[in-house]
Amino acid sequence: SEANTRAVEWALERFRAAGVTARAEPFPMPALWLERGATASVQGQGVRFAPRVAAMPFSTATPKGGLTAPLLEVGRGTEADFKRVGAKARGAFLLVETDELKDVDGLFREYNEAALIESRAFTAGVAGVVYMGSRPGNQLYRHSVSVGPRNTRPMMVMERDGAKRALRLLRAGTALNLTAALDLRTGGPYTSRNVIGELRGTTRPDEVVVLGAHLDSWDLGGGALDNGANVAMLLDLARQMQRLGLKPARTLRFALWNGEEQGMYGSAGYTRTHAAELDRHTLALSVDIGCGRITGFYTNGRPALVPLVERALKPVTGLGPFTQVDVPVVGTDNFDFMMHGVANLIANQEPATYGPNYHARSDEFEQCDARTLRANAAVVGALAWGFATMDEKLPRQSRAEVEALVRDTDLGQQMQSFNVWEEWAAGTRGHPLEARPTPAPR
Repeated sequence: SEANTRAVEWALERFRAAGVTARAEPFPMPALWLERGATASVQGQGVRFAPRVAAMPFSTATPKGGLTAPLLEVGRGTEADFKRVGAKARGAFLLVETDELKDVDGLFREYNEAALIESRAFTAGVAGVVYMGSRPGNQLYRHSVSVGPRNTRPMMVMERDGAKRALRLLRAGTALNLTAALDLRTGGPYTSRNVIGELRGTTRPDEVVVLGAHLDSWDLGGGALDNGANVAMLLDLARQMQRLGLKPARTLRFALWNGEEQGMYGSAGYTRTHAAELDRHTLALSVDIGCGRITGFYTNGRPALVPLVERALKPVTGLGPFTQVDVPVVGTDNFDFMMHGVANLIANQEPATYGPNYHARSDEFEQCDARTLRANAAVVGALAWGFATMDEKLPRQSRAEVEALVRDTDLGQQMQSFNVWEEWAAGTRGHPLEARPTPAPR
């Protein structure tokens, strides 16, 4: 979007104004998707109303004038629900009931359940899927369709109260039709850009610590929680280090990723552009859970990383306590570094206002507390300085070691929920597939 292009230029200007070397690095995005307009109307015997809707990213557009089809309720979208609806699902819009989102755990359940629901719906031959909005206050929001650009159907979120009204009518026996009009701008591959600010290392400049937050956000809100606050924090951290004349031993790269919301494409692009350097990447950090206090870090299946993190955090012990969680997590820009075997972290943060406002119209500046952000900057600063100066460096893992992590944890299931499993399995994302020796002819 034009706003995204302006954000890249804004970030470059901010780094350079602080005296920090900065550049924009291009990478490919697989498909263009922007909503121009979305409306819906529900009609039945003696009833007609027009709830607000938002198209889901990678939804297809409807024909000009809209698409009308029967609206059926499919409960929570379980296998039993689809069996109950049976053949009537073919050619219909299916309304899926949701719980109100209250926390980050509920958010991950949404992602996991949506992938299963949509798989069942596509198999059933539906015209499209309509999710009851899970945000309080009738807030609209965006969730990508689980199969991304491969999707072939209209998909949308309906404001919670409107969806509840439709559900009551359907369960009372009223037959309903839904007319949806989704006006979308879509297209093929295009080029986007990450913004990289850099403080060059002194004694080990070829070794790199990456500190990342994603610059892009969904369009309904201002994107303060997800993830403007953490972009601003990293910019300020780079500015303060430059102002104080701090000289790290290793190079510090402040990466403002693009394309995260559509599938972590910016950080994936970075790992391809810098493939020859990855053996010399000491750490890659992602900060992407809003404005809540940092309570520790996900170490993503690298137990040897835990004591190094705790050593780096000693100067900010008073801002703790900090607890490290050594399980792999998919869903933000640590992912491709993890799959390339680079030691990686995600800042674990108190949920604060993150869950109910996730990807929603309500994701605005007022959701953030500036004092908490300043404390988080101190925590990330200590972490960055610790890893930029300590002697220890974890070796990069091989593909076989990453495969063991996939096999021994729920990492594979998470990857399927976030539509990245097939790229890993094909060797186009993460460590490339290792060549198998050709058997000698007999």
